[in-house]
Amino acid sequence: MGTLKLTTPGDREIVMTRVFDAPRRLVFDAHTKPELVRQWLLGPPGWSMPVCEMDVRVGGKYRWVWRKDSDGTDMGMGGVYREIVAPERLVATERFDQAWYPGEALNTLVLVEKEGRTTLTQTTRYESRAARDAVIESGMEKGVKASYDRLDDVLAAAERLHS
Repeated sequence: MGTLKLTTPGDREIVMTRVFDAPRRLVFDAHTKPELVRQWLLGPPGWSMPVCEMDVRVGGKYRWVWRKDSDGTDMGMGGVYREIVAPERLVATERFDQAWYPGEALNTLVLVEKEGRTTLTQTTRYESRAARDAVIESGMEKGVKASYDRLDDVLAAAERLHS
């Protein structure tokens, strides 16, 4: 399994990098097809994704809602796609329903393939350093790591289907 690398190159950014043993087309699909997204983008164990709506086009909106299975707590978020260059780049805004960090963030996903492996770089830019720091302190790294480990399994299964 790949290792998640998290850095903070500026006052407002979090950059996460991870290598996946899959072609970039599959990694891009896993970020743009709801039937794949809801299989891996779950954070820590014990959460499900009852809502995964995605209109993947520039100006299109997405809406995701996660549910904590043990008590039914919901956590929702959504945004607008700003730029799509398949299968290498995806830019979208992000805003949570319960604002656990202030304002809106901008996510930029870049996928680079080399010899059948894809390096994913996810840069999230927040409205302030305080917002970025609140996200880091939330323990999000643990949830992202769990989701990316799940994504490894989804990609392996998708690759078996396509080979």
